[in-house]
Amino acid sequence: MRQSQLLLPTLREAPSEAEAVSHQLMLRAGLIRQLAAGIYTYLPLGRRVLRRLETIIREEMDKTGAQEIWMPAMQPADLWRQSGRYERYGPELVRLRDRHDREFALGPTHEEVITDLMRGEINSYRQLPSTLYQIQTKFRDEKRPRYGLLRGREFLMKDAYSFDESWEGLNTSYDKMYEAYHRIFSRCGLRFRPVEADAGTIGGEGGTHEFMALADIGEDTIAACTHCQYAANLEKASYRFVELPLQNETSDIAELEKIYTPNARKIEELVQSLNIPSDHILKTLLFQADGKPVAVVVRGDHEVNEIKLAGLLKASELELVDQATAEQLTGAKLGFAGPIGLSIPVIVDYAAAQVQSGLAGANETDFHWKNVRVGIHFQIALLGDIRNAVPGDGCPNCTEGQLQMYRGIEVGQVFKLGTKYSEAMNASFLDAEGVDKPIIMGCYGIGISRVMSAVVEQHYDEQGIRWPLELAPYQVHIVPVSAKDETQMKAAAELYGSLIAAGIEVLLDDRDERAGVKFKDSDLIGIPVRIVVGRQAAEGVLELKYRHEKEAQQLSSEEVLAAITNFYRSK
Repeated sequence: MRQSQLLLPTLREAPSEAEAVSHQLMLRAGLIRQLAAGIYTYLPLGRRVLRRLETIIREEMDKTGAQEIWMPAMQPADLWRQSGRYERYGPELVRLRDRHDREFALGPTHEEVITDLMRGEINSYRQLPSTLYQIQTKFRDEKRPRYGLLRGREFLMKDAYSFDESWEGLNTSYDKMYEAYHRIFSRCGLRFRPVEADAGTIGGEGGTHEFMALADIGEDTIAACTHCQYAANLEKASYRFVELPLQNETSDIAELEKIYTPNARKIEELVQSLNIPSDHILKTLLFQADGKPVAVVVRGDHEVNEIKLAGLLKASELELVDQATAEQLTGAKLGFAGPIGLSIPVIVDYAAAQVQSGLAGANETDFHWKNVRVGIHFQIALLGDIRNAVPGDGCPNCTEGQLQMYRGIEVGQVFKLGTKYSEAMNASFLDAEGVDKPIIMGCYGIGISRVMSAVVEQHYDEQGIRWPLELAPYQVHIVPVSAKDETQMKAAAELYGSLIAAGIEVLLDDRDERAGVKFKDSDLIGIPVRIVVGRQAAEGVLELKYRHEKEAQQLSSEEVLAAITNFYRSK
């Protein structure tokens, strides 16, 4: 491709609203342009990168035996009602009506559609197992689109679905996809970790793993062991703990004492005013769990994990109470709630239960109790792991390691759905004995446009993007120093033709621009190999530079051609 004919509008500076490095660089490098918040046009270079990603994904999906299909983005609301997700999914589901006033949704995912397809096509165990996948645009009405392609309202996704007659079959299908995802993200040049995760709105009865690309801009926190391979999203992360017996009446601890703590409603304020460590404070939060109030007690240096709490309570909806409800339940303003004397269930975290003599709210504005003893001064309705893991916690998977925290970008997730959708939507088959059974399903997604952003977040320097070899929009960038120099342009054109004949994809910068502009653009767009055709072209000498290296090489035209061919063959 000749650069003079390519739509490649590079920018010296990124728009001020672009926060993430990937967003800034993709705008500056002319890969994308914003149409509306969270909605982007992919320009030629951006589209070429997406196609590279699609190629990698298709190759690896096909290796697993999965078959590609294409499903509609516009989905009848009735299907979502059958699965029970139409109301539960929330405002992220883009809903619309056609001219006949029939309700539809723009698909954020396709569990309902694929289940509807397969319940009409699968009727015997002889047709199983089967795995289908598609690459298609998805829609989610994000409340706050941000970071460019990392949180958009319209995005490209690969979603696959497996269908088996047994859980053993599902485990096999799941493992195939899990390994395929390792190959895909490795080929994309990503540093990633598969982590245990929560199934969220997709749901399911089995396990799920998220694949996280490590990046400081990531919106997810990953807890990973320093010794073994354990890793989990913070919302799911466990830790090693020893469940000690609760305190008893005879333990030698000072008597309960009410103290005046004016305006000290936050943990930091109590620590500062009373000069006590935060891990001696019993923090009490009030929640509505499926509409019923509960008090939740964690240590002052810990945070409640709402997903764990909802799981312990078996609650589908969980939210903090407002000021008015807090006052009604405790008689005090927010910040002074405590577990003593409450008429609602008190849920206690394991770590909080080990506090021997704690400080807790007195359910009276501007007052706290000292020397609170868990299980003595108030009754525990439920005891469990309901807090976030923190750095330094022991690994739950081994005895040697401790947890460290990282930031990550979710680029893919695999789910064991089980019969969640097949039972709700009557997708069944006859087994070998003629018994009607629900199909066992799995679901496997990759956010392709998110992968593109994640790659840029990991592969850049001060000059611009440094594309991994398999994703680069072109393999070689030829840059003649002067478009007015006939010798240079002739040498560049000859090399251009030779490389194309060798099967190399080449971008030739034939623009009549200053050399400095060309070099800046070349570094910005990040093609792995650059050949500079300069003054020495008349002597048959060219400059070869790899984007990931600082130094350039002076080679003859023949040596350049051989070096590039060997470089791509070896990689």
